[in-house]
Amino acid sequence: MAVERSIVHMDLDSFFISVERLMDSSLIGKPVIVGGTSDRGVVASCSYEARQFGVHSAMPSRMARQLCPHAIFVRGDMDQYSKYSNAVTDIIEQEAPIFEKASIDEHYLEITGMDKYIKHSMLWAHELREKIIHETGLPISFGLSENKTVSKIATGESKPNGEKQVPFGLEKTFLAPLSIRKIPGIGDKTNATLQKMGISKIETIQQMPILAMQKVLGENGGSIWRKANGIDTNPIEPYSEQKSMSKETTFDKDTTDFEMLKNVLVAMIDTLGFDLRKQKKVTGCITLKLKYSDFQTHTFQASIPYTASDDILLKKVTELFMKNYNRRVLIRLIGVKFSNLVSGFNQINLFDDTEEKINLYSALDKIRMRFGEQAIGRAVGLREDKDKKEEKK
Repeated sequence: MAVERSIVHMDLDSFFISVERLMDSSLIGKPVIVGGTSDRGVVASCSYEARQFGVHSAMPSRMARQLCPHAIFVRGDMDQYSKYSNAVTDIIEQEAPIFEKASIDEHYLEITGMDKYIKHSMLWAHELREKIIHETGLPISFGLSENKTVSKIATGESKPNGEKQVPFGLEKTFLAPLSIRKIPGIGDKTNATLQKMGISKIETIQQMPILAMQKVLGENGGSIWRKANGIDTNPIEPYSEQKSMSKETTFDKDTTDFEMLKNVLVAMIDTLGFDLRKQKKVTGCITLKLKYSDFQTHTFQASIPYTASDDILLKKVTELFMKNYNRRVLIRLIGVKFSNLVSGFNQINLFDDTEEKINLYSALDKIRMRFGEQAIGRAVGLREDKDKKEEKK
């Protein structure tokens, strides 16, 4: 007999807006837009009051101004957002036996068995939500069910600042009347395809055979069918500050060539930044590794606001390098590591980049996806790769 799982999905309501309102109470109740402070910018987040006028994230700021001319635009502060995100994570870590930090503003909690040994799952989740609100001042909503998909959808239905439980066995009943857009993973393209088929409600997918969905949408069709039927066996992936990706280079000949070392770092940031965006991740910590000719290894670490922007990452690793590199000692190895990884680069990068830069990143990444990671990059990075290849000939 299968064990009845209890999965909580917690999501901070309009997270960036909520943080701004904590810092400036005059913004409460008003249409607020974070990001897009220039006509070339992009909306990173907007309040419920602004959404009523048709404003949404990733919208060009000039369009947002036309739709909601009385909106208040705020530059955005990733330092503060990262700080509050980590504060919420710390509270959850103190209380939850197992949890997954899915993005900067959402967590999944595994509390299976708590009903039997501690207290009712809904009561426990409610008390945790109240604690987060009390200690951080941030509004947060949650959904409770037997799997991640249904809990996430339940959270969406409980917003703003609410809580909702879907009892075991009633997943399909809960999902049936909802729009197909409520299913995680259904984007504009898939939605358009399903709408053309006359499918607008989840109930219609539930009534279809899985093979019919697979025929139209391939493997993704099967995934959507299972989610529509409340089926999701994905486990909670325990959160760890050590989740990381890294890249390092050992030189054939120990060096103190300052410019070459900097160029190697540029090439590494290009590669790792692309890997972050490809995996839809952001990093909150960057580490520089230097191994000297005497085999002594030193690492230098810095916490950073969550980002996947090459420009910001390169600036930080360059700062670490300039501050800590001893030019009189030969370098044998140099490396870079990103850790404290969470999902959500699409939304977060909107703070740092103009519409043109976002489009440029997208275009460059598409070229890399199609022709390989070395197909395009910064000039110095490409030059360094070319020089290393010629040395090996």
